[in-house]
Amino acid sequence: MKKLISGFQDSDIEVVSREDCHQGFLRVEKIQLRHRQHSGEWSQFMERELLLKPKAVGILLFDPLRDEVLMIRQFRAGLIEEDTDCWPLEIVAGMVGEGEELEDVAVREAMEESNSKPTDLILIGDYYNSPGGSNEHISLYCGRVDTKDAEGVYGLVEEHEDIELVPLSYDELVAAVECGIVNNAMSIIAVQWLQLHKQDVLDRWLTR
Repeated sequence: MKKLISGFQDSDIEVVSREDCHQGFLRVEKIQLRHRQHSGEWSQFMERELLLKPKAVGILLFDPLRDEVLMIRQFRAGLIEEDTDCWPLEIVAGMVGEGEELEDVAVREAMEESNSKPTDLILIGDYYNSPGGSNEHISLYCGRVDTKDAEGVYGLVEEHEDIELVPLSYDELVAAVECGIVNNAMSIIAVQWLQLHKQDVLDRWLTR
């Protein structure tokens, strides 16, 4: 277990200053700091810019009876001028508001973005999306839904959402990940988790 933990503590980080350098749709903070090195010496003082975001939740919507998954498609500004589709296939996801429980957020976002109410939520795991430059923390779930007659465009108008619901068979989704059509980390992690744990999920949901 010692190999899995760095051994450094908060006292091995010295923060000199923090200041907001942008506050808009996203918040960016400039921070000056130094940290203890593996040699035991202190590093030089350095300046970093951090993208600060609320915690987020993603949920893979899976129908175990039809062997289908509900994906969504919406415009993503970060993909402009990139060599990929600006309307990628993704799982449902959203930000956690103050005082909200993670599972409640997962259910709320699923209802807003896919018109489906998931049940029997299973925690896939938690991870930091890009800790070199952001504090973004994501909790991933898998939830049970009924994909019968699943179609339409959803989302909140006040949040400029225009979200197409895209039902896929499990095999279609796995193939989309393998060929790179699904190319965002949250969705890839969730799908690969389902590949590893699908039988456990079926046993849990269908043998009660």
